[in-house]
Amino acid sequence: MKGYSSPPFLSLFLLLLLLSPLASVVALLRAPPRLPAFYAEKLIRQLNLFPGEPVNIAAESGRFVDVPRIVERRFKFPTWSILVTLRMFYFFFESRNSTEDPVVIWLTGGPGCSSEMALFYENGPFTIANNLSLVWNEYGWDKVSNILYVDQPIGTGFSFSSDRRDIRHNEKGVSDDLYDFLQAFFKEHPHLAKNDFYITGESYAGHYIPALAARVHQGNKAKEGIHVNLKGFAIGNGLTDPAIQYGAYADYAMDMGIITQTEHDRINKALPLCESAIKLCGTDGTISCMAAYFVCNTIFTAIVARAGDVNYYDIRKKCEGNMCYDFSNLEKFLNEQPVRDALGVGDVQFVSCSSTVYQAMLMDWMRNLEVGIPALLEDGIKLLVYAGEYDLICNWLGNSRWVHAMEWSGQKEFVAASEVPFKVDGSEAGLLTSHGPLSFLKVHDAGHMVPMDQPKASLEMLKRWMHSSLSRQAPLDSESLISSM
Repeated sequence: MKGYSSPPFLSLFLLLLLLSPLASVVALLRAPPRLPAFYAEKLIRQLNLFPGEPVNIAAESGRFVDVPRIVERRFKFPTWSILVTLRMFYFFFESRNSTEDPVVIWLTGGPGCSSEMALFYENGPFTIANNLSLVWNEYGWDKVSNILYVDQPIGTGFSFSSDRRDIRHNEKGVSDDLYDFLQAFFKEHPHLAKNDFYITGESYAGHYIPALAARVHQGNKAKEGIHVNLKGFAIGNGLTDPAIQYGAYADYAMDMGIITQTEHDRINKALPLCESAIKLCGTDGTISCMAAYFVCNTIFTAIVARAGDVNYYDIRKKCEGNMCYDFSNLEKFLNEQPVRDALGVGDVQFVSCSSTVYQAMLMDWMRNLEVGIPALLEDGIKLLVYAGEYDLICNWLGNSRWVHAMEWSGQKEFVAASEVPFKVDGSEAGLLTSHGPLSFLKVHDAGHMVPMDQPKASLEMLKRWMHSSLSRQAPLDSESLISSM
């Protein structure tokens, strides 16, 4: 995008470097910084995805431009139904237990990746087999909730617009779109509006989730529309407070044996410059936020360069060439004509991960989304931050640090709280710290995508958290989880 390589940005970027007294920082940057498009394409290829288009922009005369605000199609799978909409596309799965269970919305990160990735590879009702048939997921989150998977921001997945101005660049635009979506959804399904409501997701959704929680809470307090019964929000391996989380990269990498002490010290010489750039970015910066993105990512890329073929979403694993995971069946399945006909998407492309959306959100990347969370906690809205222990890119250490550093009325008690085992089936599945509405869970034997790596534990985590009994030690059996089918 031309605006991202404009002379003002380059001037600021160079100025930051010149102001730094650290020769080693310049050494880290002796190769020209990669363009955002490179990182967007790298993300897509690591998942073995090949979207046909970089973004979903329908022609002005396109088939769906003039459809009503909510257009749904109901079709049957065994025992329950799915609802989908066009423009902002979503799957909705009724709870296998009761329609009175909480309503949960899941947001996938990227930025710019479709929530169908989580639906079919993490916590949805079923997964895609190699023959492209659907297989029941014994630990789908629909066992304990009515769950929504939304393609967002606009241009992602099957969500589209006829106007490029609808491509979002910050959390205000993203959260306003999602709030409008929820208003339309609950207007169409008023019987669900009284249910408890939870916002969940992972990765870059560490930005989306607190922004949406604040937007919903604001709408409720101002009585803008239908009251959304927000009870809590959960961030899994997210990026929320970049200044603290980028500061944890080298520490985590050294602790896990990825880099040496000498490499750690050399890489961390770039940290003061990164922190200064993030401070300039603030919560509403523009060009300064782009500079912060480039400066701070020298820390991460330096670690990755030393890690070799280590999968930075799960350091126990190796990447083969550019591919770290094979999610290609997602595109194959959703591009099959019978599936497209059933979904009613017409000629709308499925964009598994949008490089355009990724680049559009770059000025949002280094903004701190922790700042709005304390007010939500003070009003009794619960927050769960959980993180798989083997993820590098949004590691548990950085997440733990920002959660512990967050200033709110219960901070002192939270910091002093004892860490207790989180047990499932009698075995320790993680370590939990909690006080009042705030909980932090380090999940054992999991990487970036906890529901994929630890499906049983993640389902029990969701169930207990929604029932305010996260610290309760109970087995995950058919009685406690509601047997299915």
